[in-house]
Amino acid sequence: MMLREINKQQYRQRLNRVIVAAIALLTVVALSISTTLIHFFGDEAGSNFVLNLAGVVLGGGLVLQLLRYYRAHPYMREVMYVWDLKHELNLINRKIRNIEQAAQQGDETAMQVLHFSYQGSRQLWQLDDNTITLDELRPLMDRLENQAATQGLHLDVNAYSRTLLDQF
Repeated sequence: MMLREINKQQYRQRLNRVIVAAIALLTVVALSISTTLIHFFGDEAGSNFVLNLAGVVLGGGLVLQLLRYYRAHPYMREVMYVWDLKHELNLINRKIRNIEQAAQQGDETAMQVLHFSYQGSRQLWQLDDNTITLDELRPLMDRLENQAATQGLHLDVNAYSRTLLDQF
């Protein structure tokens, strides 16, 4: 995955619209399915919890399928980029202890992965206005850059690929 610049205002606007649309669709579909199931299979004297749950599950499945279908639509470009970035950072975070240990021992691959992780996290937190966490990230970035400079390594965010994680 490669980091790219995106328009923060456009991202926030589109994300909010997608969230509102997904919630509205989930609500309408879940209520419609639940009501239909209760009408045909419901028990007047008992609980219809299972039928209501089925409506919610089927509605959620429909919303997920629609999001997958429209994933490649140009309107979803920023939203899906951030979604993919979060997924990539999650994959890195699953192996972060091993990556950090290898980076401390001077492993160039580990330092490249950490560099991508720090830069990706910085971009993500700026998009989400998470300035408190950004302050904690700066010293980590500085330490990594100093270590790379000491070893004569050039850290390039574009050098990252998911296959690098296989080493850890």
